[in-house]
Amino acid sequence: MGAPGAVLVMGVSGSGKSTVGALLASELGWKFYDADDYHPEENRMKMAKGIPLNDQDRTPWLCNLHDILLSDVASRQHVVLACSALKKAYRDILIRGKDGAPSKCDESRKEENPAEVELLVVHLSGSFEIISGRLLKRTGHFMPPELLQSQFDTLEPPSAPENFIQISVDKSLSEIIATIMESLK
Repeated sequence: MGAPGAVLVMGVSGSGKSTVGALLASELGWKFYDADDYHPEENRMKMAKGIPLNDQDRTPWLCNLHDILLSDVASRQHVVLACSALKKAYRDILIRGKDGAPSKCDESRKEENPAEVELLVVHLSGSFEIISGRLLKRTGHFMPPELLQSQFDTLEPPSAPENFIQISVDKSLSEIIATIMESLK
């Protein structure tokens, strides 16, 4: 398979998305985005209070991320995005933008032929126990460990026909990167 325009490193909070995504982007010489950096303040405050986000909270955020990916890929810049993207519908928005959304994000930007981002989805998967242990050691993040169960409840692991690979968080960081690099060949 030829390299896609973008790689999405996805999984629940604490699965290692940001660490894996940043290292992968560095190894590839690609641009890196951490989706958490693009959450509006309202979303951050909601999560900090222990309130899980709903689809209405996530859709505009995901549409914005799609636009960023599309802009970079259109200018021939390959991208790695670390984003929870827990539901297939969320990944569809990252690929198709507002046209992947159940309710349109921005009706004023309708296009005849909506552009899609060619995306390889890398799902970092692990048990609740392992990931919970990681979260309890993490400091300085707005997502409290108490919301982890809601993420596992929401998670729809990628499946065919999505273009994806699944990698266990039990592997070392170097093994995870090597597995992703191999799949990009």
